[in-house]
Amino acid sequence: MKKLFLAIVAAGMFAATAAAQAQPVAFIHARIIPITGPVIEDGVIVFQNGKIIAVGDAKTTPVVMTTNIIDAKGKTIMPGLVDTHSHIGEGSGADGSSPIQPDVRLLDGLNVRSSSIQRAQSGGITTVNVMPGSGHLDSGQTLYIKLRDDAVKVDDLLIYDATGKYMGGIKFANGTNPIRPGGGNFPGTRAKSAALVRDQFIKAQDYRDKIKKAAGDATKMPARDLAMEALVEALDGKRMVHFHTHRADDIMTVLRLQKEFGFRLVLQHVSEAWKVADEIAKAKVPASIIFIDSPGGKLETMDVYAINAPALEKAGALTGFHTDDGITDSRWFLRSGGMAVRAGMTREGALYALTMANAKMLDLDKRVGSLEVGKDADFIVLSGDPLSIYTHVLETWVEGKKVFDRSNPADYLVQVGGNGATTDRTMHIDCFDGDLGGDN
Repeated sequence: MKKLFLAIVAAGMFAATAAAQAQPVAFIHARIIPITGPVIEDGVIVFQNGKIIAVGDAKTTPVVMTTNIIDAKGKTIMPGLVDTHSHIGEGSGADGSSPIQPDVRLLDGLNVRSSSIQRAQSGGITTVNVMPGSGHLDSGQTLYIKLRDDAVKVDDLLIYDATGKYMGGIKFANGTNPIRPGGGNFPGTRAKSAALVRDQFIKAQDYRDKIKKAAGDATKMPARDLAMEALVEALDGKRMVHFHTHRADDIMTVLRLQKEFGFRLVLQHVSEAWKVADEIAKAKVPASIIFIDSPGGKLETMDVYAINAPALEKAGALTGFHTDDGITDSRWFLRSGGMAVRAGMTREGALYALTMANAKMLDLDKRVGSLEVGKDADFIVLSGDPLSIYTHVLETWVEGKKVFDRSNPADYLVQVGGNGATTDRTMHIDCFDGDLGGDN
């Protein structure tokens, strides 16, 4: 411990910045919640070049003298939160021309300068599945992003798979949102909604079969179809299907479609999951749910209850949470875990649902969702217990770089301010410091 003390003194003048990443950075004496292991009451986490290189008890985890050391006594550290369903970045998707548009890519409709990204950082969120809207049976391809700082273009936020391809799923919906009676090509009933989706997947199967039969012969290949390409990726399990659904009958329709076509599936919202939790678990399909703690909304969500979380957990279904931001503000995402525990979910299950469960739903569990050696250094520093309403997110780190700091006045304003503080188009009016270089 004497060596550790000397190391603290020697490193005390250093700041944990991106420039310091050439040397390891360590938080010591923190209460660490790794998610995949027991809580470490007096813990150490060390990271370098964006990756975690050590995590463990302060008494047994070595910290070398060249490490930049930060004393986090009295604070709690846990993995960065993963949001499986959000609309930050002002993402736009399909238009009103047709109900199914799998060729639409959110990649081409995300504003990386949107202040909603900073809001999410201030809530401790580090990884997000950004979705297009739900007013279509299929509104396009989603985007998995890391909330890195200083993004100039969308590429700066992308997450790439082992093949070098940027990652994302595909958004489907049923129920009220895509039903538009008399709306041209849009369905007017629930049965017609399912029929249209089924028809498109059958066309995608046929498109895939033609490609296989062509066996690389360009003269036998079907004309390229971007919509069918995306659906084939879903059929082949290369693109996760994220399905917006609420009522129990709509949930069962989605499970039938999944069984028929074999695509990989995440159920989103599932307001009435508590009515069919055993069926969801039996199908081995994960469910990402949302907590709404104020009245209002659509009639089809009238039976949403907080017991959704414990019911799914008890049934054995992989259960996660999401914000659907702006339905739930990203700044309050941690509340979902506390509300779930109050409704009867286990503490461990609630914390898992905010992190690892969601990482699994995005195929990112090897990289994020827990504090383990080799994973990305995505974590949050909290003032207290994560499930306490009195706890604040103090810092958010993405790949070893601090992207939010509550002690910074500008960041603090984003975390606690109202519309003027969190709307990028009014920030320069409502939140300037008065020094505009003129008489203003």
